[in-house]
Amino acid sequence: MPKIGMEPIRRKALTNAAIEAIGARGSMDVTMSEIAGRAGVSPALAHHYFGSKERLISDSVRALLSDLRGDAINALKAAKSDRARVSALIAVSFSDKQFSAEVVAAWLAFYVDAQRAPEIRRLLSVYARRLHSNLMSGLAPLAGAYEAERIAEGAAAMIDGLYIRKALGTGPARHDAVALVEDHIETHLLEIRGRTL
Repeated sequence: MPKIGMEPIRRKALTNAAIEAIGARGSMDVTMSEIAGRAGVSPALAHHYFGSKERLISDSVRALLSDLRGDAINALKAAKSDRARVSALIAVSFSDKQFSAEVVAAWLAFYVDAQRAPEIRRLLSVYARRLHSNLMSGLAPLAGAYEAERIAEGAAAMIDGLYIRKALGTGPARHDAVALVEDHIETHLLEIRGRTL
């Protein structure tokens, strides 16, 4: 007899286990059995809940995006100024949870898989649009739309690049990654202020 209310708990355990397994392997070359074993459930139950490994993988990307979105919303609510909003987003991108070796490796594997999996590509484009929009909401009042666009694109590219370096084991520590992106933004904002004086 199935336990009432266990499905959401087991689904979350399976998506977490998929992220862990992919992160540990550094690729999508994991099996449903391996993921189920990490989650402490049977492979049959994993198939029952998700139907296929591809569905479990896409739901795992959704889970990562949902966690990141929740963290970003909380950070943005606490920000007291436009500039603080930008800093909050950068801090969330490099939080201990988001910038852990396992999660970073999983993100990199998802980006590789997106080249052949339209659903993963779509989800990653949602992430990119959301990051851009959130950065623009803080930067546009400070720099104007055109300059904010350039700064936001550069910041997003730096975040992605620092994730790649972290996955390869050559990236900076979390606080150094934050400082690099903050420096990029502040340099551009200072340049804009200098032109308007």
